[in-house]
Amino acid sequence: MDIYLTQGLHRAVQQRPQATATLCAERRQDWRTLADRVARLAAVLRAHGLQPGERVAVLAHNSDHCAEAFLAAWWAGFAVVPLNTRWSAAELLHALRDCDSRLLLADAAFADQAQALAPQVAGLRALLYLGDGPAPAGMARTEDAMARATPLADQRRGGEALAAILYTGGTTGAPKGVMLSHANLWAAVVARLVEMPNPGYTGLLTTPLFHVAGLARMVAQMTLGVTSVIEAQFRPEACLQAIERHGVNDVVLVPSMLQMLLDHPAFDARRLRSLKRIAHGAAPMPRPLLLRAMQALPWVEFVVAYGMTENAAGVSTSGPISWATHERHAAILSSVGRAGLACELRITAPDGRALPAGQVGEICMRGPGVMQGYWRRPEETASVLQGGWLHTGDGGWVDGDGHLFLADRIKDMIISGGENVYSIEVEAVLMQHPDVAQCAVIGVPHAQWGEAVHAVVVPRPGRSPGLQSLRAHCRTQLTGFKCPASMELADALPLSPTGKVLKNRLRARAAAGCAIQEASP
Repeated sequence: MDIYLTQGLHRAVQQRPQATATLCAERRQDWRTLADRVARLAAVLRAHGLQPGERVAVLAHNSDHCAEAFLAAWWAGFAVVPLNTRWSAAELLHALRDCDSRLLLADAAFADQAQALAPQVAGLRALLYLGDGPAPAGMARTEDAMARATPLADQRRGGEALAAILYTGGTTGAPKGVMLSHANLWAAVVARLVEMPNPGYTGLLTTPLFHVAGLARMVAQMTLGVTSVIEAQFRPEACLQAIERHGVNDVVLVPSMLQMLLDHPAFDARRLRSLKRIAHGAAPMPRPLLLRAMQALPWVEFVVAYGMTENAAGVSTSGPISWATHERHAAILSSVGRAGLACELRITAPDGRALPAGQVGEICMRGPGVMQGYWRRPEETASVLQGGWLHTGDGGWVDGDGHLFLADRIKDMIISGGENVYSIEVEAVLMQHPDVAQCAVIGVPHAQWGEAVHAVVVPRPGRSPGLQSLRAHCRTQLTGFKCPASMELADALPLSPTGKVLKNRLRARAAAGCAIQEASP
């Protein structure tokens, strides 16, 4: 029988029916209750006449109700389409139309927006209200329908059947729908669990479920049958409270989240004594930030995971490393790990040649986690999936032991005077300056050099670093053409919901003349 993503739910009901499955707000439910609610919600979805494989869109913050909607869609044999809660109405409408969504489930935070969008989506059969409380006029309340429904038997549709369409991109054009099957997500999750065994019985879900990292983490915790503490969205104080109150053992934090946690006035390491592991990824982890976190939480093991939506998040992992062991692992602290289980990596030149260790090229990978393709975009699928290899668009290199190091997004690489400059390298050096809290490096047009290195710096409170000071600092570790030629100060960096810096916005700001200081490259 094919792998299907509700298997873990059945196992947990059999082995730990009365154990806590989810904790969200003040709601606690055990595995038997969760399975019953999922079966009833699946019946509600099925009652709208959808055929196997049709799409159910979800526009909601993280919650137990949101997780139930995902599981119910799979239980009923449908594919789920989690929508980015930070998108504009135009982006949401594009995704709903593009995937031919048949149902749209929305929570209280997005009910009004969903009602405005629904009439514009041909083929949408129903708009359902997800969560507690009365439903707005014009929306059917799922709780009422579930109370009347007869639980549906799990359809156990899995294997290569479509499980999810996750929309990615949108900064350089319309978002693309990444098609992930049950087998894709299962392979990536199992591989990650082999590399990073379960450290306890309570995990915190705070990364958004519309992102592959949050979705994969939810699937992993459901597969293991551990307790999921679910936060609507990341807020430092709420995160601290959840970890302390519920004895959370394991959490995923992107670097920006980790920094906000450490910087928060309420941060007290003693509140996090239950933590055993912090996994980080989605964006490069500045070395100073990682060392600061390790020192503040010396009992916690840190692991890094590198992946992308097109590979169900699973490419490489590294660790665990703690404060006690960081010195002997100093050479690989900046690595994003080695190829995970069932994942092959290679670094390629522009002509497709495999490059030896130590040379920078495009990171390519293949394995069972690789997507089925982009929804209804055969040409773009063909350009990314070549010869069985997924071309990630990321630049990187491997050392002699197979540790992978990121260089830059290929499109973000700066070419100044004919020389390649990798922004990650410059950012890592800038982050070591005592006046710099955060930074991002981009290329800006330059009449003589083609492009020049431009730094956007978020200063530490009360500091105002000067360009010459930063350039002098950079020159201690970088050659001259890699040092920032211009700089702007900012209160914050524009971030995606998953903590990635939106460099297209920084380029637009720089083009508008926001650079405050300039110098020759």
